Amino acid sequence: MLRPSMATCLVTGGAGFLGSHLCDELLRRGHRVVCVDSVETGSLANVQHIRAPEFRFVLADIIQPFHIDEPVDVVYHFASPASPIDYLRLPLHTLKVGSHGTHHALGLAKLHRARFLLASTSEVYGDPKVHPQPESYWGHVNPIGPRGVYDEAKRYAEALTMAYHRQQGVDTAIVRIFNTYGPRMRPHDGRAIPTFLRQALQDRPITVFGDGSQTRSFCYVSDLIEGFLRLIDSDRHEPVNIGNPGEFTILELAEVIIRVTGSRSEIVYEALPQDDPTVRRPDITLARELLGWEPTVELEEGLRLTLAGLPAATALTGVPRS
Repeated sequence: MLRPSMATCLVTGGAGFLGSHLCDELLRRGHRVVCVDSVETGSLANVQHIRAPEFRFVLADIIQPFHIDEPVDVVYHFASPASPIDYLRLPLHTLKVGSHGTHHALGLAKLHRARFLLASTSEVYGDPKVHPQPESYWGHVNPIGPRGVYDEAKRYAEALTMAYHRQQGVDTAIVRIFNTYGPRMRPHDGRAIPTFLRQALQDRPITVFGDGSQTRSFCYVSDLIEGFLRLIDSDRHEPVNIGNPGEFTILELAEVIIRVTGSRSEIVYEALPQDDPTVRRPDITLARELLGWEPTVELEEGLRLTLAGLPAATALTGVPRS
């Protein structure tokens, strides 16, 4: 079910890391974009380069009802604190974005009879007991732990999205996003790649939690965006994993970043955070079969692209490297 060739797309969280890259690609493909963001964790700097008349920015916090006074063809719901630093700092807001915010975004999609895409997360799988994780796996989540505010907000958002589809007939889709990286990640957002890059570019010790044996799978942002757009053009309503099945230990990631940056950093170890998943890797069989999608950018190439996307080394460090 292909969307209109010149659709009007509303992107909640459009000034965030993923949302801003999505806005760029939608505009590149000839669509009109309405970017809605409270800039609580996003930044106007992520969209300040956009000067197209087809782009409109709306400052709004979607935990409150909001209205768009023009037809909308597609709603991409990406608004949410997404890094541990943010959702641990804003636990109630995170829960409200997942509940009230998703309800308001779905209501807008219903009003405009728009296709709706929920940006969910691999965190719905928690600390998984099935590896790699297929969409059929129900997860292993601690609902009252510190990470639960994000995990359960997204699990609730998925349930709400399916309820709107089943009861209200809204044309919905759900993408479960695995670890993603690329330009515009905030250097202090607490996630591994921006943290390690910032430390490496300063030749400071790279802080690895635990013994570094926990694994993650890292998808470059352009691959992820391509997966979103293929999913929105499908008839799929149930969740689909989009991520890179290449699996690395956190220690391996640190070593790759040291090599790519030419850093003199040493690796140091800190205590593992509560409920930190021991493994994370997507089963992307469904994405391959349904969407003809799989990632093309390998980790080292993606890290080099991320570095090249910085205006200068000072963007991460505050100090130019010698």
